[in-house]
Amino acid sequence: MKIRISLLLLMFALNNLMSAQTKARPNVVLILTDDQGIGDLSCYGNPWLKTPNLDAFYEESVRMTDFHVSPLCTPTRAAIMTGRYPINNGAWATFKGRDALSENAITMADVFKQNGYKTGLFGKWHLGDNYPARPTDFGFDVAIHHLAGGVGELSDYWGNSYFNDVYYVNNEPKQFKGYCTDVWFDETMKFIDENEDEPFFVYLPTNAPHDPLIVDEKYAKPYRHLEGNKIIDANLYGMIANIDENFGKFYKFLENKKLLQNTILIFMSDNGTRFGYSPDGKLGYNKGFEGIKGSKLEGGHIVPFFIRWPNGNIQGGKDVHNLAAHVDLLPTLATMCNLNMPRRAKLDGIDFSPVLTHVNANLSERSVFVHHRQDWRQPEPIFGSCIMKDQWRLINGNELYDIVDDPKQKNNLVDDYPELVKELLEDNTKFIKESKKNKEYHELPMHVIGNKAQNEIKLTIQHAIGEDGGIWKPEQVAVGMKNTNNTHALKVEKSGEYLISCMRWPKECPGPILGVPKKNPKDLYDYKTISPNKVRISIANQIIEKDIQSNEEAVTFKVNLKKGKTLLVTDFLEGKKKYGVYYTYVECLESSK
Repeated sequence: MKIRISLLLLMFALNNLMSAQTKARPNVVLILTDDQGIGDLSCYGNPWLKTPNLDAFYEESVRMTDFHVSPLCTPTRAAIMTGRYPINNGAWATFKGRDALSENAITMADVFKQNGYKTGLFGKWHLGDNYPARPTDFGFDVAIHHLAGGVGELSDYWGNSYFNDVYYVNNEPKQFKGYCTDVWFDETMKFIDENEDEPFFVYLPTNAPHDPLIVDEKYAKPYRHLEGNKIIDANLYGMIANIDENFGKFYKFLENKKLLQNTILIFMSDNGTRFGYSPDGKLGYNKGFEGIKGSKLEGGHIVPFFIRWPNGNIQGGKDVHNLAAHVDLLPTLATMCNLNMPRRAKLDGIDFSPVLTHVNANLSERSVFVHHRQDWRQPEPIFGSCIMKDQWRLINGNELYDIVDDPKQKNNLVDDYPELVKELLEDNTKFIKESKKNKEYHELPMHVIGNKAQNEIKLTIQHAIGEDGGIWKPEQVAVGMKNTNNTHALKVEKSGEYLISCMRWPKECPGPILGVPKKNPKDLYDYKTISPNKVRISIANQIIEKDIQSNEEAVTFKVNLKKGKTLLVTDFLEGKKKYGVYYTYVECLESSK
């Protein structure tokens, strides 16, 4: 009996020790703003914008002054989540089928969850709207988010407009009250309230200050007088002021909950500014850099990165000038939080935690790469690339800049340093050679059909593969804008019968294909009719056409599909013209092994 009691006491003590060790692990909160450039902060010298709460955090944090991402939304988010460059994880564009992670990806949330953390996402995902690429498919216990690349885009819930919108709570639509940024921060605090007794990982990617530039007038009003001289956009600065206010409330919340000391709190953005600066220098402030969102110039991909963790001695207001990148976040946090990484995880990044705490620490010399392309095809290996090492930037293989001496990148030194150019190109060649070994480089991310996790998927022209430019706004659909993007990559998980419904309008805002919706949510858009007479689909060697009947909301097709990968092509036919279907729903009716 005594032995049994002793064993029970020992087990109790071990459980308490393990519980204490688990709780001792730091919490992690990663705040990622959207299209907020490095000059869109007053702590970085912006002469008009006021961001007092972020300025205070800046003063208390360790700042990575040479931190780089990709110049666009999805590529940056994919790199952060996977620790792999976009060219290696397959998500290098913001549309055309290349804005989703592949189903075998391992994400930051997966790693934290497997190590005993509660995980939550609140805001913008932009790495896939359908199974298996939703946040809940990639390690998040709780996900409250909008769809696609921005609130109110055509793939999002129709009628969303930043205020009182419908967002998705673990993939189910739910009506919310209030401004989008306020919602994300409020829901984050609710999540922490419910999970503060165990370690948590929070990913808080706001959609602001991404366009459309919408904010309550009380935030924009202080900047209206500057618009007359076309110095700034008041709504943009108002959106950032609102973010700053929310950050201040959130920081105080953590302080009141006594969570600040053992929480790794990170603030950063996903790419350069879009509306905060103009290349001609007539608008805004960019901290002395050239280039905005989408550019390979420095201003397109250098971003603010502030990190604080008092229990880890990461605090005190100091700058770290080492070159670092989005792919480094996962390996760095894994080290700081003592996380076990899955064996099959492949990481492109390095652990930069030593330079956060040790003044004399150095990182191994390496090249950092920027490759992306707004297309389903692979990025060009050299043209459109930026290769970075120390202070050097090689753009397109033929422009070399010293970013320290020449931050505006006006003096091309490519002819002065041929050996350096050769070295950087060789690094890039090796990198591309290794990238081509990854299946994500060659294969499109797949929408999976026939899985019980999501019986019906929604496909939109925004994400369709094709040769035309993008249609991504509901107002473009409302006026009947047309293009030929019409193809979606599918993986049929189970053989069986499927229903394919081709529609002009989404199910949450129904209306006839040849007419307009029955109601205009919030009176946001002007509507115009289109005049196709047929719908044609092509899938798994089946080509089927059907006439469009008057007042018909959807043209439906029942098809039998076998397990495997296929392409679905959906077109409206109007005489001799064809153009992509705006909304396509695929539902599994019955399945067999």
